[in-house]
Amino acid sequence: MKFSENWLRSHVPTTVSRDELSAVLTAIGLEVEEVEALGDGLQHVVVAKIISAERHPEADRLQICQVDAGQGEHLQIVCGAPNARPGLVAPLAMVGAQIGDLKIKPAKLRGVDSNGMLCSAKELGLDTDASGLFELPDDAPVGQTLVEYLGLPDASIEIKLTPNRADCFSIRGIAFDVAAACASEVVPFDAAPVAAVGTRELSIQLDAGAEAPRYVGRVIEGVNARAATPLWMAERLRRSGVRPVSLLVDVTQYVMLELGQPMHAFDLGTLQGSIGVRRSRAGETLKLLDGRDAALDDSFLLVTDADRPIALAGLMGGFETRVTDDTTNVFLEAAHFAPAAIMGRGRKLGLHTDAGHRFERGVDPVLPRAATEYATRLILDLAGGTPAPVTEAVRDADLPATATIGLRRTRIARVLGIQIADADVERILRALGMDVSATADGWQVTAPSRRFDIAIEEDLIEELARIHGYEQIPTTLPGGASRIAMPTETRLDDLSVRRQLVARDLQETINYAFVDAALLAQWQLSEGLVALANPLSAELAVMRPSLLPGLVATLGRNAARQLGRVRLFELGRVFHQQAGEGQPAPLETQRVAAAICGDADTQQWGLPTRKVDFHDLKGDLESLAAASGAELEFRPSQRPYGHPARSAEVYRDGVSLGWIGQIHPRLAKAMDIDVDVVAFELDLAPLAARALPRATELSRFPSMRRDLAFLVPEGAAWADLEATLRRAAGPLLRDVTLFDRYVGQGVEPGFKSLAMGLILQDKSRTLTDRDVDAVVAEAVSAMEREHHARIRG
Repeated sequence: MKFSENWLRSHVPTTVSRDELSAVLTAIGLEVEEVEALGDGLQHVVVAKIISAERHPEADRLQICQVDAGQGEHLQIVCGAPNARPGLVAPLAMVGAQIGDLKIKPAKLRGVDSNGMLCSAKELGLDTDASGLFELPDDAPVGQTLVEYLGLPDASIEIKLTPNRADCFSIRGIAFDVAAACASEVVPFDAAPVAAVGTRELSIQLDAGAEAPRYVGRVIEGVNARAATPLWMAERLRRSGVRPVSLLVDVTQYVMLELGQPMHAFDLGTLQGSIGVRRSRAGETLKLLDGRDAALDDSFLLVTDADRPIALAGLMGGFETRVTDDTTNVFLEAAHFAPAAIMGRGRKLGLHTDAGHRFERGVDPVLPRAATEYATRLILDLAGGTPAPVTEAVRDADLPATATIGLRRTRIARVLGIQIADADVERILRALGMDVSATADGWQVTAPSRRFDIAIEEDLIEELARIHGYEQIPTTLPGGASRIAMPTETRLDDLSVRRQLVARDLQETINYAFVDAALLAQWQLSEGLVALANPLSAELAVMRPSLLPGLVATLGRNAARQLGRVRLFELGRVFHQQAGEGQPAPLETQRVAAAICGDADTQQWGLPTRKVDFHDLKGDLESLAAASGAELEFRPSQRPYGHPARSAEVYRDGVSLGWIGQIHPRLAKAMDIDVDVVAFELDLAPLAARALPRATELSRFPSMRRDLAFLVPEGAAWADLEATLRRAAGPLLRDVTLFDRYVGQGVEPGFKSLAMGLILQDKSRTLTDRDVDAVVAEAVSAMEREHHARIRG
């Protein structure tokens, strides 16, 4: 929210300096982000009028101007502004003035004397417009200092508001906070009704239920839309970050900034019937004020005219019914829309408006009529016209109700740890616009309708704390015995998981829990999504169902910046919508994921250069599993985002943990990643579970090894072969190791040769050759029986 300091002070008189005011605003929670001083050092700039302008004989773009600066005789000024012309009133920096770093002195430009400088708004530090001279109204008093004429010095102050302080999106709302903090009072606001003269009215029909419970409208006929916006209004708008457009538009903007109520003016001549507010229908379109065509679904609110869409309620008006310089009759509207009906609608269209920003956070439901009366008075004073009666449609049962809250002295002391005098409590709350009545143990407080954030007793105590001053609350250490929680030994903690992956040369990254639905569609992860009701942007509209899309996108951005070796991992939660009646809370699951690409090792003269493959990341995963004592099983996978021949489902004790493999080349290409990416994602809880350590006896007897080479069908999985060997060998088998795979000459097509070592050992005796041969024979028999394998000759 940006506003003029002088405009604020007109609503809340206070003697604090600008720096003190900024400090007060920040201290009470309205954080000041920027203060731009306006008009400092312009005491020698005056209002001047160009009497004549002739072309410079030595320069096509320069003019020799005779200027009346109210000193009796005219001054000769050489000026290069394109809008310099006879009759123009503009600021003139006199000789001796200091404009920024420029000291104005008598000068010769291409041989012609110049005694001063005609200025643009940017040169004076009043605006960013440098396209020409700052044009002042024709009736501006020549010779008067610009500081006096424009009400300078002033400052443009920008504050950062939290979402709960929607009431401070207006000068009046900020004024109440300043009055409470500075022990002042807000100047009463005159919103007296304007007497109706005309009789024309438009009926209003509310068909959107609680989403649009109040709508106020008024017809004003005979308006001069070509009337100029007065300088005082234009300057207040400009200093608040709003560029003046035309009088009727500027009035609605002015009322919104001062009171906080968004408004809109329709050209009455373009309307065809009664006004209505309803939900949009899928497939409807509306051409907006900015010229774009909005394609609507059934989630928008529309203002209609004889059921024809004429405005996106709470966001932007329609192009066909806009006011222009030819408008003579206007229909002025102000309404209250429920925040939930506006939230996220603008982002669906890539649209951000000041009105939508306010309605999303909540606008005072009582304000529309007062704003309409105020805007009417401004239009009549500045553009003339004949006002008709105010027409109002209201659904009282759907309007937000103001609650009366009990506030106890003892509760204040308990929460804040300090005593606040009763007089100070009452002064602060009344200065904030609340109704306060004393009770035996405290007060009964009714918050104003603009304060949506005041609902319980603690909200009132928070108001007292921020206005009374957080610095007044003493700093004390917490008391009581502290309890130290011992970590469980049945689970590998998150820190150990991170350390293990970092030890494997992976770097941790943290990605947004919100992702783009279009990205998930590329991954074919569109089922059970949890959509946000009010997303930050269209690209962050869905809770992530998987860590991989965001993690791989991050890897791709790094790879695109010439990083030849990228190794990333992430621990985070994923979200899925649960099935069930009503709207059950989304299911959150903690997962661990990693993604790697590029070179397998850092560049080193003693190692050959090669690219990472499936087995590199599989080794990283198995090292992580070993930290928790897990033995993993890998089975072929057909997930759509995985390479069909280089992907596997990961199991532990028959329970699916997740996936590991190479990202499908088509998906990588769609994400603009031109390198092979290998990744995994697993549920962390079953992976990190571990049994309590138990001491076991180490055998004192030597082990024996037998190496076997089997010819097995090409499609046989090593996990199945290993399981068969372990069952057949029984308790004497300590380990089985696969050390060679061969296909080619000597091996018939459709088969592969696998060489493995069986390591046998007993705890009670030394094994004999007969013992070992018996185990080997049983293993060979089982392999032939279950997998059609045979010993390779």
